[in-house]
Amino acid sequence: MKNKLTPRYIIIALVLVWAVYAIWPTVKYQNLSADEIETMREEGTLKNLESKIIKQGLDLKGGIYIVLEVDLQTLVSNLAINKDKRFEQALNNVDAKIDEDSQLDFFQVFQDEINSTDLRIHRYFDVDFGRSLDEIIVSLRDQADDAINRVLEILQNRVDQFGVSEPTIQKQGNRRIIVELAGIQDSERARDLLQSTALLEFILIKSPELTNDMLLRIDKVIKGSDELADLTQETDTKNIEDTPVPVSKDKTISVRDLFTDQANQALVDITDEAVVVDLNLVEDRPFSSLLRALGNDIGVPEKNIYIVKKILAMEDVQFKLDAANGQFLLSDAPESFSNIDGGTEKMYRMFYLEGEPELTGGVVEKASATIGGTGSSASGQSIVLLDMNSEGARTWSRVTGGNIGRRVGIVLDKKVHMAPVIRSKISDGGTMIEGFANMDEAKDIAIVLRAGALPVPVDIIEERIVGPSLGADSIAKGTQSVLIGLALVLIFMIVYYKMFGLIADFALIWNIILVLAVLATLDATLTLPGIAAIILTVGMSIDSNVIIFERIREEQRKGKTPRAAIDAGYDRALTTIIDANVTTLVAALVLYQFGTGPIRGFATVLFWGIVISMFTAIFVTRTILNTLTERRGLKTLSI
Repeated sequence: MKNKLTPRYIIIALVLVWAVYAIWPTVKYQNLSADEIETMREEGTLKNLESKIIKQGLDLKGGIYIVLEVDLQTLVSNLAINKDKRFEQALNNVDAKIDEDSQLDFFQVFQDEINSTDLRIHRYFDVDFGRSLDEIIVSLRDQADDAINRVLEILQNRVDQFGVSEPTIQKQGNRRIIVELAGIQDSERARDLLQSTALLEFILIKSPELTNDMLLRIDKVIKGSDELADLTQETDTKNIEDTPVPVSKDKTISVRDLFTDQANQALVDITDEAVVVDLNLVEDRPFSSLLRALGNDIGVPEKNIYIVKKILAMEDVQFKLDAANGQFLLSDAPESFSNIDGGTEKMYRMFYLEGEPELTGGVVEKASATIGGTGSSASGQSIVLLDMNSEGARTWSRVTGGNIGRRVGIVLDKKVHMAPVIRSKISDGGTMIEGFANMDEAKDIAIVLRAGALPVPVDIIEERIVGPSLGADSIAKGTQSVLIGLALVLIFMIVYYKMFGLIADFALIWNIILVLAVLATLDATLTLPGIAAIILTVGMSIDSNVIIFERIREEQRKGKTPRAAIDAGYDRALTTIIDANVTTLVAALVLYQFGTGPIRGFATVLFWGIVISMFTAIFVTRTILNTLTERRGLKTLSI
């Protein structure tokens, strides 16, 4: 008999050794002090240890909960090939109604708006979308569904590279996405990573002569413009200071003083917010007076940013820019410049670029963040290196070869990160982006470029930061509930089944340890629903032993020997145990397949808990009982 039991002993020993090996990193991590964790982080060994421990979900570890909403108005506007004021107004009306009641269906409201305004909708979309309103709405819905699914995939790729274990990213309704990032406390960085559309463009910068000519045209446009009244009323006080900046020939004056004379009495009831103007230009060139010369570039004082953006957004100004196929864009961050009084003034650079990009980020194959090498223009700075595909490399080679001596703006999300001069033809597609505040920003941009640009903008409509203290409290209560439930079960089994109850308790404890080992091996995440599944597993594991022990009691009452009673008891109980557990396993698989977030966590723990309980209740306990019955002279069972 010993020979027959030896393979069982080997299997049990191997499983137990594996369980201890899998769960030991978690035990070690939980016993580390804050100082030891910080020391390991500095040594670079903490990440390796964290990769082996049982991950904790948002409800246990804390983190960020974000609800994103897809901007369907922008999506529909981008899909339209022809747009006019009536079409844009219809979209604005739809957006306003959706804002009042977020439960409304966007496309149903859009269809109702089209019907009420008698718009000939087929004029605004390609013939592939259909010819009737119903056909176009169906096509737009399909495009929206496809865009949201791509957003989900792209966000998943970004978050995976961001380093979050088991993030929850799921669709809610037809235009919202829920994101849960466990263990992340840097909400600003996470927000930027999720919202960034990562629209990378390479746009040629127009010559200084064309730039100056456009500035003159804008100066003429804003003289007497009725739009200035609304513009100055909306001036954001948060972006404007009250104290003047002592720069030579510059003066801090109110918007009223700057524009009243040129607006033909259009400015009434305006605020006296301040802007910095060049007194040499203010009379004849009111827009140019808000700007500064920064070598060959245009500078915009930080306090003038709001008013400059409002002027550039004016309809008449946009008409001039569109006619010239041009656009003004600002740098991504302000720079500090010294003034004659020894102080500093922050200014953004503003560039006048071509209206259309020569190349976009869709051609990027690789993007990696690194530090600029010695001797380069970005020595010691955080940079992102790009490699393009064959098509992008060919186009970039043509663009750089045909525009040597011109500057090209490398634009991310409509902000100019750098504007180098094309010195020579670039034939291999290799390009460098600089101008990042730190390595984290460079890494995040590289992640976004690798994962791809979002096909449609997303807005954060809800954000909650779950503190780790809440997670610690949840862990304490969850652990307490497991221990109390476990203790009651252990005591009951010993009192009711005596020695057999002690054996069942041993199997139950190893059942819990094996479940935790599986979670650590699978790199799964433990959440509160997962703890609930562990408690459920405790009950179901004991239930299997109760069925077996009751069958053994029945066989013993029939007068069978201990060994025969045990064999018959297991044989009779086996079918019942398998039937009950298989149906639970099927339920767990269905929950995992169709559930999301916490439901999948519950299903994962439940599935493996049931599988392991069958192993411990049937295989482990029977091995122990078979060993006991080998003792000579055993007449009765302690059951």
